[in-house]
Amino acid sequence: MLTIKGKLGIEDFYRIVFKEESILINKDVLATVENSFNFLSQFSQNKIIYGVNTGFGPMAQYKINDSDRIQLQYNLIRSHASGTGNLIPTQYVKAAMLARLNTLSLGHSGVHISVIELMTSLINKNITPVIFEHGGVGASGDLVQLAHIALVLIGEGEVFYKDERRPTEEVFKIENLTPINIALREGLALINGTSVMTGIGLINTINTRKLLDWMICCSSAINEIVQAYDDHLSLELNQSKKHKGQQQIAKLMRNHLEDSTLTRKREHHLYNGNNEVSVFEEKVQEYYSLRCVPQILGPVLDTLNNVEKILIEEVNSANDNPIVDVEKEHVYHGGNFHGDYVSLEMDKLKLVVTKMSMLAERQLNYLLNPNLNNILPPFVNLGKLGLNFGMQGVQFTATSTTAENQMLSNPMYVHSIPNNNDNQDIVSMGTNAANITKKVIENTFEVLAIETITIVQAIEYLKVQDKISSKTRKMYDDIRNLVPPISDKDVPMYPFVNKVKNFILNFEEETYACKELN
Repeated sequence: MLTIKGKLGIEDFYRIVFKEESILINKDVLATVENSFNFLSQFSQNKIIYGVNTGFGPMAQYKINDSDRIQLQYNLIRSHASGTGNLIPTQYVKAAMLARLNTLSLGHSGVHISVIELMTSLINKNITPVIFEHGGVGASGDLVQLAHIALVLIGEGEVFYKDERRPTEEVFKIENLTPINIALREGLALINGTSVMTGIGLINTINTRKLLDWMICCSSAINEIVQAYDDHLSLELNQSKKHKGQQQIAKLMRNHLEDSTLTRKREHHLYNGNNEVSVFEEKVQEYYSLRCVPQILGPVLDTLNNVEKILIEEVNSANDNPIVDVEKEHVYHGGNFHGDYVSLEMDKLKLVVTKMSMLAERQLNYLLNPNLNNILPPFVNLGKLGLNFGMQGVQFTATSTTAENQMLSNPMYVHSIPNNNDNQDIVSMGTNAANITKKVIENTFEVLAIETITIVQAIEYLKVQDKISSKTRKMYDDIRNLVPPISDKDVPMYPFVNKVKNFILNFEEETYACKELN
């Protein structure tokens, strides 16, 4: 069980969301939440506090009677539970709930302690609200998506429970759960923040790290099976450029290839007695998709590390409005709900993930085109040329999916549209950015799966199973357990691509390229 103390790291999200560890709220955190609620209850009695005794947004000019204040909060939740489109997968919703729970636990929102207790129970019992992709503009936070979470907390709406979509009221009865009773400003506090875009974003960073790990494996394997010279991965060359990411990628590739018998030393072949040769039969340098991997994946790693840092800062921040400060005995009105930080980072992340898919697609093309690699048959066809097709069909899928990523990589950050009677006159579109980034990442797992199968096919054709590095051999054996050699009998490829995609997505061992990527 993991204890929530008001500060979460990426490892905590991984353990709670992916490993389904239960959580416990530290007693000091509960005391902080209770003090915040009690302070705001007293402080707001003779003052005008936005969202406590006023309307919302452009309707804040209207004073709310004391007798209507509780109904106001229920009206807000119900009216804003208006999402449409595809459902957000439960894993991402759980991350969003955890993100919201954490920010409310900081004591800057003035919520009743029952909110914390019920959200904790829902997370521990894997009861996840039904939330839709469309709705949030990411300015007063993820208003629409978070309203669907709030709707469940008041006992309404729908949830996923034991892999079934069911009415919240029905599931609460089964689990003996009691909905919260709105006490002060719980409606606004629950929906007024960046927790959905941040929760999705943190899962995106975790999955991107898996992609990068696998991309290093594939890039290393291709370099060795084509017997590339190894100096482009050397410590000396990569230290001469001062980017940390590039240096780390090169180091991880060297580690991957350390026991390979296939990579070559330039000094053994080109620095020794070739002065009389006028035309070299073999390439003096590899194509960029093999030779420039540290320079291409280095920016990916540096960007990923910074995105993760910003998102962890966001999840540990008070993203609400207004902000309660018990120590200063004051309530501050502002815009901490605004999602520009997350929106920008999601756009950065999808750019570098798209570049990864482009690198994978080019490496795939290199293996499939005999005029480029000069050692493999067309489409790494292990059957009869002309009669069989090898990996020809799946290249179309990789190419079209990469093209979709390129299109999706247009930024959301600069696509603000004023709304809410122009009260929200510039917005972040952070939730859209996070969801689109999620799609780009999913696409890239598909491209990498196709590349991985092709690499294994190439190893099969070259019969170098006993010469490749131990890490490449591990990858080869794992994939061969999922995909048989595609040779003189063409078969539908989509089941194999999906198997490998799921394998990469769920793979957790540390025997491949990297575990020290941050």
